[in-house]
Amino acid sequence: MTAPQAAPSFDASPLTDPVDPRAVSAFNAQLRSRGKTGASATTIIAFVIFGVVFLVAMTVVGATMVSLFTDPGSSSFAGIGILLAAAVGITIAAVSWRRSRVARYRLDAFARANGMAYEARVMDPALPGMLFSLGRSREATDLVRGTTPRFVEFGNYQYTTGSGKNSTTHRWGYVAVKLDVPLPNIVLDAKGNNGFGSNLPASFQREQRLSLEGDFDQYFTLYCPEGYERDALYLFTPDIMARFIDNAAELDVEIVDDWLFLYTQRRASTLDPATWAWLFGAVGAVITKLDQWERWRDERLLLENPTAAASSRVAPQDASERLPFAPPVGLLSPPPGVAHEGRRLKKSFPWLPFVVVIGFAVFWFWSRSF
Repeated sequence: MTAPQAAPSFDASPLTDPVDPRAVSAFNAQLRSRGKTGASATTIIAFVIFGVVFLVAMTVVGATMVSLFTDPGSSSFAGIGILLAAAVGITIAAVSWRRSRVARYRLDAFARANGMAYEARVMDPALPGMLFSLGRSREATDLVRGTTPRFVEFGNYQYTTGSGKNSTTHRWGYVAVKLDVPLPNIVLDAKGNNGFGSNLPASFQREQRLSLEGDFDQYFTLYCPEGYERDALYLFTPDIMARFIDNAAELDVEIVDDWLFLYTQRRASTLDPATWAWLFGAVGAVITKLDQWERWRDERLLLENPTAAASSRVAPQDASERLPFAPPVGLLSPPPGVAHEGRRLKKSFPWLPFVVVIGFAVFWFWSRSF
């Protein structure tokens, strides 16, 4: 296990300090002028409903007023009830609208105070993680990005599956860390955030599960492409495993191409300073150990492309300068990259939900027959 990490130092005051309403309005007007208000499809639907409720409320008000003046004794309690319900709905919609405006303003100020940048909304983000190709209406919101010591992006993400009454909107928080070289597709399914089975939106073939030493398996289920077990052991040395256990045990992890993703089913970009301290701490603890990953090379590329590999020969060294562990003169060194079989994990069909449904149907028919 690693020693406890010091709490990350960052300025959280913009998340909680009082705000100037005029500054909030000016900032959101600037976002609108750039076409980046951050208004999601859900927000747009909410405002449409708000408009309909407002029109209904005004109709009820008019009808109630006419009833009161023409026949005071016949005023409808139902009409008054509808009016009150509409007023409550309008108030809730207005409060939600104001809070979203203030939240965008605060997150932008927070990003700038900590040397980062804010973007309200990105449709269909071009990221290779398992979340970003699922469903439809894919969008990332409230993105906070930093570039030092490497590119890191914190964001909230949602996509929709199904249609009509059976549609479901899935919401995630994520952290995307840019790596220096492509690596094999590896997934760490955190056991601490699972419920009835894995919470991940994808299932992977059991043959790709790899057990690591120590107590790592108590916290994560690790998947790596078949044939890449030795490579996974090179990447996840005991000190790196300890970092993940100590700082990211509640986060699902995916390595794909030259990206490292941390996933959570709560908002990652938020006004909660404790959440930022948690995520900053996790990222900071992990990226300090990523330098050794830069040296990984996939020897399979030598077989895929001998011509390119030949151009990467190690330059001959002077015999007096060579060390006992130095590579032989002219050794072929594969270029950075991952062979085809290591780029993506093989997914499996999620049988469990269907087994549960079929079991319930059999039980229902069985119980009806008696």
